[in-house]
Amino acid sequence: MRIFASSFGYLFIMNIKQKRLNAIENIIRSEMIRNQDELQRALNNKGFEVTQGTLSRDIRKLKIVKRHDGDNRYIYVLPDAIPAGKPAVEFSGHLAVLKTPPGYAMAIASDIDRIAPVEILATIAGDDTILVIPRDGYSNKQVAKALEPFLTGRQANETGKK
Repeated sequence: MRIFASSFGYLFIMNIKQKRLNAIENIIRSEMIRNQDELQRALNNKGFEVTQGTLSRDIRKLKIVKRHDGDNRYIYVLPDAIPAGKPAVEFSGHLAVLKTPPGYAMAIASDIDRIAPVEILATIAGDDTILVIPRDGYSNKQVAKALEPFLTGRQANETGKK
């Protein structure tokens, strides 16, 4: 009996979480949300009370990023709203420069830093450009190969960490 109740409680919580994630997706698609406070208020209006920490985890899980809205402000967008065209990489000496759609450089650089390929020492991101600083001893070809998952939109797994 206890196992059933425990399983039922787990399923109930997972159902609520999925409903909240669906609500977040719908809000992001239908409204111009600029920050977590606005998103939290919109969720509250739909009957979801959520903490800032939970909201941050949900944003990360849904891979929501910010991009320019055309009026010099940033808004949240879902990954499927990312403009067509993959980031392009070019080398200047041993440094790599990635050009991305406007508003996506910080999110991509954050993924590179989080996954931390051994070939990459650090990244510096602006709005649509990432400077990639490779570690000594790696060729441009090796660095380009390490960056490939980020250029194609496929996330590298975390087994390549330093």
